Amino acid sequence: MLDLALPNAHAIAVMILIVVALVMFTRDSIPLETTSLFVLVTLAVGFSLFPFYIDDRPLSAASFFSGFGHKALIAVSALMIVGRGLISTGALEPIGRFLARLWHRWPKVSLLITLLICAVLSAFINNTPIVILLLPLLIGVAVRTGGSPTGTLLPMGLASIVGGMATTIGTSTNLLVVNVAADMGVEAFNMFDFLGPAAISGIVAILYLWLIAPRLIPERQAPINTAVSRLYTAQVKLNEDSISVGKTLADAIDRTGGMKVEKIQRGPGVFVTPLPDVKLRGGDRITITDTQANVYEYARVLGGVLYSGEHMVDAEHPLSSEGEQIAEVAITPASRLNGVRIGDAKLNSYYGLRLLAFHRFEGTQERQSSGLNRVILRSGDVLLVQSSPETLQALKGGADFVVLDGSEKLPKTSKAPIALLTIVGVVLLAAFDFLPFHIPIEVSALLGVMVLILTGCLSWKEAINALSAQVILIIVSSLAMGAALMQTGGAEYLAQLFLAITFGAPNYIIVAGVMLMMGVLTNVVSNNAAAVIGTPIAIGIAQSLGLPAEPFILAVLFGANLSFATPMAYQTNLLVMNAGGYKFVDFVRVGLPLMLLIWLVLTAVLVVAYGL
Repeated sequence: MLDLALPNAHAIAVMILIVVALVMFTRDSIPLETTSLFVLVTLAVGFSLFPFYIDDRPLSAASFFSGFGHKALIAVSALMIVGRGLISTGALEPIGRFLARLWHRWPKVSLLITLLICAVLSAFINNTPIVILLLPLLIGVAVRTGGSPTGTLLPMGLASIVGGMATTIGTSTNLLVVNVAADMGVEAFNMFDFLGPAAISGIVAILYLWLIAPRLIPERQAPINTAVSRLYTAQVKLNEDSISVGKTLADAIDRTGGMKVEKIQRGPGVFVTPLPDVKLRGGDRITITDTQANVYEYARVLGGVLYSGEHMVDAEHPLSSEGEQIAEVAITPASRLNGVRIGDAKLNSYYGLRLLAFHRFEGTQERQSSGLNRVILRSGDVLLVQSSPETLQALKGGADFVVLDGSEKLPKTSKAPIALLTIVGVVLLAAFDFLPFHIPIEVSALLGVMVLILTGCLSWKEAINALSAQVILIIVSSLAMGAALMQTGGAEYLAQLFLAITFGAPNYIIVAGVMLMMGVLTNVVSNNAAAVIGTPIAIGIAQSLGLPAEPFILAVLFGANLSFATPMAYQTNLLVMNAGGYKFVDFVRVGLPLMLLIWLVLTAVLVVAYGL
């Protein structure tokens, strides 16, 4: 048994902070950005008040902010922008067209090909745009065939995560592990250095997702009841003897029980701002939008006459929502609406969307639009909206929503070939040393961003919107926690603790234990945080055993990508869950066996490859 002395007070404090942070990461009520900021501030203030000395020199508190300029963050941010360029220009449109035609002809084989294409693309492109591309397509297949998308959406989403394990740029987690290991003196991994193990496990995973996973998922219903009442826009014209004349707008709203007033017209071309203290006059036309029953009720209570356009509403001129359709839209991980209250989202004025109902994966949270103003939107939330076909089509070219209408119409521009060649160039420059000098991925990715901007494939607004403040803060705070753990000796202590617990176990059991520990952690907390914290611990374990660090680093990298067993483990899981109407147990039923299967295969491959 190993003698294990307690670490210093700073290391203990850092470990306590990490535990607190990991618990906060699991709380839905606490935004991930808030937890990340808490970590950064606590580390900076703590080490300022209680300095920690290394070789008689205090550890700079400002060093914990170095993650904002870390090459891993630069690479992740640049790749997010490049991925956005592929979607905006429609560079992936030919793949969508190909899959759409394939599903028409050979539906049984089409799922396999869809999974393979999804996995291969995710090895080089962030998997979020891939999932966003395929969700409407697979829903459309189900609509046309009269079936359910239950058996296809979840396997597709998990396949995108499997593919992301294959290269250093497949996920931000991979980039972080590789760069943290390089910062600790381990020889840097090249882009395809762990493609072999990932490909072997990937083949097993794809076969499982194709042949077994669809049989494990019970058929689920659409997340929102599309029989919800439509909204109608009409005008209530007040006569001189109307009961509301002379009263304030606030009185009228209170009398009707909370009608929403869009505008007040007072004569031809004259509009009055609908402020609460505005006094209503005879001849005023109050524009309202609500269900058919409510619109009629508001007109009765106000003592007015209902108009639709220039015609009074009657049997010959009924209320109409002609030219509008109902559709489901999902909030994307990159959406500007993440963390915004529905009441502040300006869905109608900014996006042209009228909210009918709201759905979130927790339990059966389907609610009507009334009473939702205080709900904070999150990635994966599904909204039932009413709008014009033109507006819904325009949303498909934006980054805020996925329109789940089953349409095969994909954005396409003349800039698509440029965007496609750009991502190919980014990968080739970083992957192959065919030049007399080596270009790292953070440099080639930034070069790709510059090409997209200069050629007009992306505007600066689109490029900025492609960035995720949540991802950036999580990466920076994770790097800060990892640095604090290493500098104070906490990583070395945890490595020794792990060896003490597994004392006498064969090397392959230790590697398997590291990967499984990371796999469990990544399904309940941020995978980036788990990866950055786990990497120095894994290197410490390898050094204590006198073994090469590579298999232990790969155990952390692969384990941190096993985000299959819970919907909150990865951002695309929530998107798929809400779009397909899945339940939490569906991820456990399908994802947990997949996690264990890949864990066993990767452990065996690493043991054989490194002779452990």
